[in-house]
Amino acid sequence: MAFYQQQPFYNPRVPFSGPIQGGLQDGKSIIISGRVLPGANRFHVNLQCGSHAGADVALHFNPRYESMGYVVNNTYQNRNWGSEERKHESPFPQGQAFTLQILVAQDAYKISTNGRHFVDYRHRIPFTRVDTVAVEGMVELNSVAFQNPAPYFPPQPAFPGYMPPQACFQPQYAVPPGCGFPAYPSAPTYTVPYKTVINGGLQPGKNIVIHGVVNPNASRITFNLRYGSGIALHYNPRFDEKVVVRNTNQMENWGTEERFGDMPFQRGQPFQVTISCNPHHYNVFVNGNQAHTYKHRYTRLGDIDILEISGDLQLSLVQV
Repeated sequence: MAFYQQQPFYNPRVPFSGPIQGGLQDGKSIIISGRVLPGANRFHVNLQCGSHAGADVALHFNPRYESMGYVVNNTYQNRNWGSEERKHESPFPQGQAFTLQILVAQDAYKISTNGRHFVDYRHRIPFTRVDTVAVEGMVELNSVAFQNPAPYFPPQPAFPGYMPPQACFQPQYAVPPGCGFPAYPSAPTYTVPYKTVINGGLQPGKNIVIHGVVNPNASRITFNLRYGSGIALHYNPRFDEKVVVRNTNQMENWGTEERFGDMPFQRGQPFQVTISCNPHHYNVFVNGNQAHTYKHRYTRLGDIDILEISGDLQLSLVQV
């Protein structure tokens, strides 16, 4: 079943309230990117049944920064709050950029923070009643975006004519450990070099999630976001130089390299990378922490429709 793809809200003011066109469906995601203000005490994201005062709230996601930081999840129904579900972890540091993804599943909301699964919140109100997303508190927003249940297109290996049997079944969404798929299988399930189509190209609010393991003797690995004959984002961890190089290739010419920032990858270690597309830049998160920001040099985002991964690594999950 196909659903209309709602356009994102760009740089909305906080407090923010906006409609979810068509409501929620199983497999639909809401992706919120922004920045927690320095010195923030709390903020919240609500999935609501209406935009009026006193509306029922199916999901109240509420990071709080007092006493070491924690997150409260709850439901507001018939003008009463239910029992709180608390997780004593602070996934979004004060003053830092963040990406929050809420995936609707039949039994629960699956909540990911900076590309890493954070918590499941079981439905107390049917998700079909939800029609509004609201954000309030000490944050600024880059975008509030919507991703409909995606049609399944098998990922293509980089070498035409060869399809490993494992590649015929890939989960569409990042699956947390313990939910039926190993986080890092003992054998790679993707061929490297790897290449796949980004259906519909990029748009603000789009996230690309990559899980894998760096080889113990790795020299370099590369993640490319391509358009036509160019590379919009070349993200190139170099273990021999202990640096991550970012660049763009247009008209067969490389631009100026960006080399500042930390080296968040380690030889022989698993990694989780999330490339979050924002209106003016990419945020790259590695293992749940923001590693780099890269301003768009090629701005026709819809043309960027190929992901390439190569180098000294094994892949266990790619979600585009």
